[in-house]
Amino acid sequence: MDRSQFFTCARWAFMAAALLAGAALMSLLSGTLPPPVSLGCLGLSIVLCLPAAFFARVERRLGHDRWERYLLLLVAILLPMGLFGFGGALWTDRAASLDRDVTVNVFVILALVATALLATRPMSIVGATIGLWSGAALDQGSLIALGLLSIGGLTGLLLAISQVRNTSAQAQQRAQDERQQRRAEELLREYEQTGQGWFWETDRQGRITYISETVAELMGTSASLLEGEPFTSLFQLAGSSAQEERTLLFHLSTRSSFHELGVRAATADERWWTISGRPVLDPFDNFLGFRGAGSDLTERRRSQQRVTHLARFDSLTGLANRFQMAEWLDKILSTPRIEMRACAVFLLDLDRFKQVNDTMGHPAGDALLKQVAERLGVTVSDRGRVGRLGGDEFQVILHGAQHREGLAQLARRIIETLSQPYAIEGATVTIGASVGIALCPDDGVTADELIRNADLALYAAKGGGRGRHHFYDDDLHSDAKEREQLEEDLREAIARGALELHYQPQVRTATSAVTGYEALLRWKHPLHGYISPAKFVPVAEDAGLVAQIGEWALRTACQDLANWPEAVRVAVNISPLQFANPALPAIVTSAVAAAGINPGQLELEITESVFLSDEKATEAMFGALKGLGVRLALDDFGTGYSSLGYLKRAPFDRIKIDQSLVRGAAIEGSRNDAIISSIVSLAQALEMDTTAEGIETFDELDLVKSLGCSHVQGYIYERPLSAEGVAEQLGRGLVLTAQGPRSVRATRQTMLRKVVLEHGTHRYDGMIRNISRTGAMIEGLWNVPAGTQFRVQLADDHEILATSRWCQEDRMGVEFAETLACDANGAVLFGRAGHRREPAEPVLSGQRRMA
Repeated sequence: MDRSQFFTCARWAFMAAALLAGAALMSLLSGTLPPPVSLGCLGLSIVLCLPAAFFARVERRLGHDRWERYLLLLVAILLPMGLFGFGGALWTDRAASLDRDVTVNVFVILALVATALLATRPMSIVGATIGLWSGAALDQGSLIALGLLSIGGLTGLLLAISQVRNTSAQAQQRAQDERQQRRAEELLREYEQTGQGWFWETDRQGRITYISETVAELMGTSASLLEGEPFTSLFQLAGSSAQEERTLLFHLSTRSSFHELGVRAATADERWWTISGRPVLDPFDNFLGFRGAGSDLTERRRSQQRVTHLARFDSLTGLANRFQMAEWLDKILSTPRIEMRACAVFLLDLDRFKQVNDTMGHPAGDALLKQVAERLGVTVSDRGRVGRLGGDEFQVILHGAQHREGLAQLARRIIETLSQPYAIEGATVTIGASVGIALCPDDGVTADELIRNADLALYAAKGGGRGRHHFYDDDLHSDAKEREQLEEDLREAIARGALELHYQPQVRTATSAVTGYEALLRWKHPLHGYISPAKFVPVAEDAGLVAQIGEWALRTACQDLANWPEAVRVAVNISPLQFANPALPAIVTSAVAAAGINPGQLELEITESVFLSDEKATEAMFGALKGLGVRLALDDFGTGYSSLGYLKRAPFDRIKIDQSLVRGAAIEGSRNDAIISSIVSLAQALEMDTTAEGIETFDELDLVKSLGCSHVQGYIYERPLSAEGVAEQLGRGLVLTAQGPRSVRATRQTMLRKVVLEHGTHRYDGMIRNISRTGAMIEGLWNVPAGTQFRVQLADDHEILATSRWCQEDRMGVEFAETLACDANGAVLFGRAGHRREPAEPVLSGQRRMA
């Protein structure tokens, strides 16, 4: 039973008690009952009427209408009094002994008291008065008095019933309203506590009169302490939210509504809110203050910032992405002032990155890219902006007019920095970089032109041997078309089976007998003849054709080996991509079985880069290949990722010494012979054979023999032969005779470079046509006698003494008194011997050649 039902039952109980009290009073007045009984009932009526009056006061405190309560009380008392008085009069034959004046006076007093207490609705007063005076006039016995009594009593009864119903309905409505209000309060409280939103209210001066407790907790205080403080104290007035705060102050000062304004909270941590509010007015449109709600905007704002960051920055390296770099370049090129549009665009591509990614996996590749981004950012510094376009492609944009010499120096510094070793997952990784450069307005005035031309310059740099930089040139368009055509022709050659394998003999130094041949890939173009592998292999790598070509070479070599003596082996190069393929043992098994050869006749040449991959997978692959019975050779030892540690684990049968160590080893002052000696000693300790590659002269042959190399390979014995040529050679016997020059000239680099020559007090202008570490060919001086000495100014701050050795017309060959240094690619550095110096940018560079 709820409170409303309790009060309804109590009200009906008090009405019954009042009925009993009225009957007792009338019986006393009319003499119907004995005086003691009547007096007892009267006393009881007094006792019961007091709780009724108290109940009326309780109901008034609970908010009920007091006039309706008193009306119910009057009807409950006076109506039974009239009815019982009428009944009592009839019972006692109108109570002849009753003092008529006393009765009338009592009823008059009661009526006056009741009317004074009630002062209620007119119909209730009329009904009660009619009933009262009808009872007082009972002694007349007239039908009029009886009718009036009936009408008044019935009216009072109906009014009482109506009031009871109305009061009960109002009580139920009030109870329902209270339940709804409690439910709304609980929902709002839960809404605040869950952090979904909060509420606030201010007075007309803008001071807080109500604030949710959740906001007070975020502010490090309580809601009671915040009351009376300015509403604007909840927000930061300075900083990035200044514009929003001015908007808020505008609405507060103009007393206008606002909706979802973003403001920064005055909290210790960075927090953002969105608030809404409206002015509160009284019935006379007087401004009372503001009332509104707010919600937390922090996570939404952070999400928007993350989305914006992802849209403009590379998620892996943190550098600007392709979109932002293009946006910045467009901004530069759209500057109203033409002279402010000058800029330079660098496109960078990492050399050998794909090899690292394929062998070590994508996580290692990602770690490498992060380190590359850090080095690139430090190198470029504040000279320009650095971005990652995707994969291993990076971009640098330099704003403002640039000198080509300064750009060349920056490009060389970038290449040198990115070519330093990296530590990735406990392994040492070495990669390189190639750079293409385009300038605005020289090479284009739109973003598309600059990017396209920088890309062409990048291809030219990679085509020139990688690890280089190249400025855009108009001829590069034809080179790009030539490259596209070369890729198309290569695909067609693979489809037609137009690729060839040539074989170069590997000779035992002790007996000059052939022990095997290395399979070398060749391609005879229908229009251009034989194309160098250095030219078409990079195209095959970029086109993803290496694996297909590698498998074809393996099967073809095995088929050719089947026609040779059993004492002869064939060596086939296995790329890192092939080595990382779990199906390689099955491919080798199939090739050996299809050719019907002994597995020991097949030797797989593997480069050191395979050790960049997962150690367990690498060891498992070595074990699987050795289980097939094939031989393994470590190719190009000493040129890339050399580490003595993996020689203990890898079951190699042979170490091949790269020709870059052999070349020039016989020249006086070279330290390559010491390196070769160390490699031979290491191989002998590990019971491995050694093969020195690229032997072309007798002094090189004599050197490697004296150092203990077990095998040699090079032009001094034979150039690569076709399969038919091998068969013909083997038909003449296995022993070969060395043929070639006694010594080799130093590697020369072709170029056009202006120099100044001084002889005595005379100065001459000359042009270097080619240069090596020990000499150069200079054009511009006629009929110079042999033995003439010059001081040649190679650079602004460096001169070198040179002696003329020959002269034909306007060309002469000179020998330097000091040996020049060279870089890792063999390019001459214009500096004193033993000191690395940055070379000046040549007018025109070409391919190095052997004279």
